[in-house]
Amino acid sequence: MKLNQIAVDVLVIGAGPSGCVASAYLNKKGIKVKVVEKSKFPRFVIGESLLPKCMEHFEEAGLLQVLTDHGFEIKRGARFLSNDIVCNFDFSKKHTPGWDWTWQVPRADFDQLLADEIQKQGVDLSFEHEVVDTKFNDEGISITTIKDENGQPYEVKAKYIIDSSGYGRVLPRLLGLDKPSSIPEHSSIFTHVKDINRPEGKEGTLITFDVLDRDTWFWVIPFSNGDTSIGFVGKTELIESYEGDMENMLKLSKYYHKRFENVDFKFKPISIKNYAKSVTQLFGKGYVLTGNSAEFLDPVFSSGVTFATESALKSAKLIVTELTERPVNWQTEYSDYIMKGVNVFATYVKEWYTGNLQTLFFHRPENPEIKKQICAVLAGYVWDETNPFVKKHDRLVKNLAHIIHMNEEQEK
Repeated sequence: MKLNQIAVDVLVIGAGPSGCVASAYLNKKGIKVKVVEKSKFPRFVIGESLLPKCMEHFEEAGLLQVLTDHGFEIKRGARFLSNDIVCNFDFSKKHTPGWDWTWQVPRADFDQLLADEIQKQGVDLSFEHEVVDTKFNDEGISITTIKDENGQPYEVKAKYIIDSSGYGRVLPRLLGLDKPSSIPEHSSIFTHVKDINRPEGKEGTLITFDVLDRDTWFWVIPFSNGDTSIGFVGKTELIESYEGDMENMLKLSKYYHKRFENVDFKFKPISIKNYAKSVTQLFGKGYVLTGNSAEFLDPVFSSGVTFATESALKSAKLIVTELTERPVNWQTEYSDYIMKGVNVFATYVKEWYTGNLQTLFFHRPENPEIKKQICAVLAGYVWDETNPFVKKHDRLVKNLAHIIHMNEEQEK
């Protein structure tokens, strides 16, 4: 039986922030785009803390105003606690020029807003449509088989596929592109609470990472609707040892235990195990991977949405270039560029768990210039090579931590 077939310039898989930014930009440029999303919105996903860098992406894709109007909790920095030491990063005091604030968002609401907006702008978006197969010819033209919400198959013929499927990792799975990540294996458990004991003023709005030991930390992300996201990250065996008992785990945080003691969870805590993922390549003839479909790092620095939207916007721009102007060198213009940023953040994640980055965060007295440079990385400006902590990321954190430890030994 011949299936019904739709022809488009670009098929986008996934309607999260990556898929919405890519499709909104393409649509603005007059490119015919179709978005398919396996789930039904609103739906819960992790990744509720944004970085200032992604504000540029929403602005360029024409999505900033609808998000601004919603009134999400403003995030002006991040706080890290270790015993009695507090390390505050203020995004207005960073090395790289750019946005100095962003949001803390319940992703169900945030993603729904974006999806509604791209539809208002004229993007063809279908929910509960699942990609089951795709084939590419020698020119990179794809025929993708999709099942609709009633289980009926149809085909989409496209010049390009942008895989923004996130954890679904559709093309990596179908094309055999997955590979092990170099990030240490950690897992997380998290939920939302009605934050009835939230303090008044700034304290009640702060996103905080309570560092319990070198491998274990607790996040607190307050939302403007009165709810707060809470979660633990640690070695998989630690998370598994509590068997989902977050009430008992909360005792690990001396700073926050009282605030969240006996507070009702809005849903049963969710676990994600060994979540860091990687792929053998970010593109191929006729397709490109963006966001978590490509590389997913540890959530300690909230890089997920920013990489998703950076890669989405970059891929969309390059597709427009290839369709309207000239051939694109996807290796240098896309893969090498994206991996520069991924590698910077990957270094920071790895050095967090070696303890070297924690040494820099919690060493006293603080060095204001070093703090500005690290703050720019934490704000998502990981492509700015005027910043020594970007350009020399692979050795600077390690070397500085070593010097601090040597000095401490000499003072003993």
